[in-house]
Amino acid sequence: MKLTQVHPDGQEVIVRIIGPGEVFGAVAAVGDTTYPVSAEAVQAGEALAWDGETVARLLVEYPVVALNAVRILVARVHELQDRLSELVAERVEQRLAQALLRLVDKAGARVEGGILIDMCLSRRDLAELSGTTLHTASRILSGWESQGLITAVRQRVVVRDPHSLVSIVERNAARG
Repeated sequence: MKLTQVHPDGQEVIVRIIGPGEVFGAVAAVGDTTYPVSAEAVQAGEALAWDGETVARLLVEYPVVALNAVRILVARVHELQDRLSELVAERVEQRLAQALLRLVDKAGARVEGGILIDMCLSRRDLAELSGTTLHTASRILSGWESQGLITAVRQRVVVRDPHSLVSIVERNAARG
């Protein structure tokens, strides 16, 4: 699932990519609010949904479920803090490399010649995940393609050299 939020100026931002087995929508299920993002399937799958009343009952009746829910929410807060820190303090090249590495962890499948990020991803999607413009993301990704770090074909990305992406993250962090 791709979770996006549209800002008043019309700019769409990818807030999070949800992988198989991950929980999403807890904000709406636990609180009395509308879920603040839109969810779009990026590949075929199924989602299990419970209404807020059912979730509340499960949390009260099964403390282990409540504890797991808290753990999930704490992990999301940490993830959001990390992403905010990236947006404020890191260079675009580093943010883009980190976004690709997160996607490798979430949806990577080993293939001949690298690791396929097994979901449809446009360059615009990668730009939104990295907090940059389509032009900047395209320029960086094209450079990485010419260096043999990645291959991008038909909205699929194969990371051919993940260690080089890690080096980009570390090198830029050392400069900062």
